[in-house]
Amino acid sequence: MSQIRIFISSVQKEFSEERKALRDFLRGDPLLRRFFDVFLFEDVPATDRRADEVYLHEVERCDIYVGLFGNEYGKEGEKGCSPTHREFDLATRLGKHRLIYVRGADDAGKTPKMQALIKEAGDQVVRRRFVSASELVAALYGSLVQYLDEHELIRSAPFDASYCRNATMKDLDGKKIRTFLIQARGARGFPLPEKSTPMEVLTHLNLLDKERPTHAAVLLFGKEPQRFLISSEIKCVHFHGVEVTKPIPFYRVYKGTVFDLVDQAVDFVLSKIDLAVGTRAHSIQAPVAYEMPPEVIREAIVNAVAHRDYTSNGSVQVMLFADRLEVWNPGTLPPPLTLARLRKPHGSVPRNPLLAEPLYLTKYIERMGTGTGDMIRRCRSVGLDEPEFALTDGFVVTIRRKPDLAFKAVGGITGEVTGEVTGEVTGEVKKLLTVLVGEMKRTDIQKALALRHEDYFREAYLIPALTAGAIEMTIPDKPTSSKQQYRLTPKGRALIAKLAKERDADGK
Repeated sequence: MSQIRIFISSVQKEFSEERKALRDFLRGDPLLRRFFDVFLFEDVPATDRRADEVYLHEVERCDIYVGLFGNEYGKEGEKGCSPTHREFDLATRLGKHRLIYVRGADDAGKTPKMQALIKEAGDQVVRRRFVSASELVAALYGSLVQYLDEHELIRSAPFDASYCRNATMKDLDGKKIRTFLIQARGARGFPLPEKSTPMEVLTHLNLLDKERPTHAAVLLFGKEPQRFLISSEIKCVHFHGVEVTKPIPFYRVYKGTVFDLVDQAVDFVLSKIDLAVGTRAHSIQAPVAYEMPPEVIREAIVNAVAHRDYTSNGSVQVMLFADRLEVWNPGTLPPPLTLARLRKPHGSVPRNPLLAEPLYLTKYIERMGTGTGDMIRRCRSVGLDEPEFALTDGFVVTIRRKPDLAFKAVGGITGEVTGEVTGEVTGEVKKLLTVLVGEMKRTDIQKALALRHEDYFREAYLIPALTAGAIEMTIPDKPTSSKQQYRLTPKGRALIAKLAKERDADGK
């Protein structure tokens, strides 16, 4: 079968980054590169032909026209039309399959002629809005998969884009969708308004298959995702030594949406690794530093969740040893990525684009395609060895532990708090006591500890501290009050003093 030719709007300078991102993705994705051949004007060699002849000829040859509409209308020709407008008109006259993407949440700031072109296109086809290159990539991915499905070129869609069997809209949580909408608008300028319905949000994200939730929709917003996708859970294990041995000191299986899974797994690691606490010489709040940057831990875990092979019966595993953290997922690297290329700047070829995009929009993924580079840089900046990447029976990221480096980072050490159960309280409670200054809200304590999952924080930190009598509520008669804060009790202050004496004794 000959490949389907895609023409991407060719001459707007403001879309150079987006066009390159689309080209790299289409040529790198294992499925799409089998069916599609993409044309970019930048790839044309020098030739003795007018530019407009070249791009209009390519519009004639293409099967799919992808129009990118931005703020500027473009340089007008003899008849007052810009190249983008001429491309769109020609694609319309020739009956090409048209996909139109408009930059920005609204048309404010766009030139009058561009606004008129957007309206003209909107009267003929359904337009999609985007605010970033990665969002555009995910939107085009969904549209092309739909194209292949409608033309019966594939028997079943990729995992994240395919219908989740037996799932209905009732199995999705409207509150979770609304929370996502608010977070995405604040974090990345997500273009849909806050009053958008769940159906509108899911449609915009390409998470529906004939108005039925896809696997990605269930993983992102399901009430009980593991009811449909059993292996989507995360298994977290803590070993005291450097090998897998029994009995296992700590083993936990976490369930929930991909957002819940990432937060719970990251908080698990943070609760078990060492935390260094500095002096309060320059601030009431003492500086704290974990032995491994939380951002590196989060990146390793979110990548495992976003890019794993969900058709596998295996689950993501997070294993903490005395000398290292290992994050394993059932998957492999998509071509053209290799282990060597992961350490260099590389394009983004996500295994599950429709799953990864909402994680990007809520800043769980900082920028698609740069995660491994960010991990390497952050480890270097604190003196840790570079993360190790390996392919075994899955993809493994290994981060080496060096607790002493954290103590140096805080500049003046008052001591170390570990995640082990010692003495009267757990390590998690000791960490809470260390960062609790005066009266603090729950959210402020979580932020000081770099924790994100509320349920995990309550279960592992807050409730044990209250039960042990180390902290107390400022409004005990109204435990759920929005003004509720927490403070040390006399017992809590005594525990802090005891820890200080133990550290002083250890330092002598």
